[in-house]
Amino acid sequence: MVSKPQFSLVGFTEHPVTQVNLFLLFLLTYLVTMLGNLGIIILIRASPHLHSPMYFFLGNLAFVDLCSSTIITPKMLVDLMSEKKSIAYAECVAQVFLFDLFAITECFLLASMAYDRYVAICHPLLYPLVLSPKRCFQLVTGSYLMGLTNGVGQTISMSTLSFCSSSTIDLFFCDIVPLISLSNSDTTLSHIILTTAASLFGVSSILVILISYVAIIPTILSINSAKGKRKAFSTCTSHLIAVSIFYGACFFMYLNPSSENSRGGDKRAVMLYTVVTPMLNPLIYSLRNKEVKEALRRHLKMK
Repeated sequence: MVSKPQFSLVGFTEHPVTQVNLFLLFLLTYLVTMLGNLGIIILIRASPHLHSPMYFFLGNLAFVDLCSSTIITPKMLVDLMSEKKSIAYAECVAQVFLFDLFAITECFLLASMAYDRYVAICHPLLYPLVLSPKRCFQLVTGSYLMGLTNGVGQTISMSTLSFCSSSTIDLFFCDIVPLISLSNSDTTLSHIILTTAASLFGVSSILVILISYVAIIPTILSINSAKGKRKAFSTCTSHLIAVSIFYGACFFMYLNPSSENSRGGDKRAVMLYTVVTPMLNPLIYSLRNKEVKEALRRHLKMK
């Protein structure tokens, strides 16, 4: 029976003091992420004023952020306090599957939220009809199915790769891209799956967002009153910030040519969308959203 390889994770640094500081920083980030996203989910479920399509999508985005952060951060915290930063093959496969599942799910949830803003601003009279509860459920279910398809595809990709008995991943978690570069077998199928997934899922979700805002911006600019323009823009700002951070980090990681000098930048970019972005999303949507702040005030008064 052929034994499965054991992977070593390089992480961020070998300096003990820096490791302790990073542990405390990432622990705080993870706790804020959990509290923020759980708070958004509970608040949306408990507040009838937030039972609308936009907040239905936001609640699912918070759930995905909570899950994606949990896939990465706890293991990273353990490794920061461990001498041997290793991960078993089965754990690595699970991390690849879940990470790719939730990453693509988030892409399509952000696209669904862009479509929601498009209908709300460009076709407000049709909004209740177009974004009915059934349609919202279909969009969210479709987002998870796209993520599941990607997760299965990348897992199949990894299963076709073979590695040395001990391989070192120059990252703090298992990602399919460094795994392909580590493989000592033919990686043609893996590259095909990766390119196809990026084209079908990544590009299509970005196109939905771009097309939505190409229609939204002229509609907002055509509004006569300055107050109306500000209100319309404010409903899009939080989403645009979240999209910019998420896709900006992804583009930097996957489109920036890797080299010895760029690995530190790659790790910072990966950290941004795996650790920091899940923490920022609930803050972005709660601090810039009057309805969320009002619902929180009502909820606290009831307590």
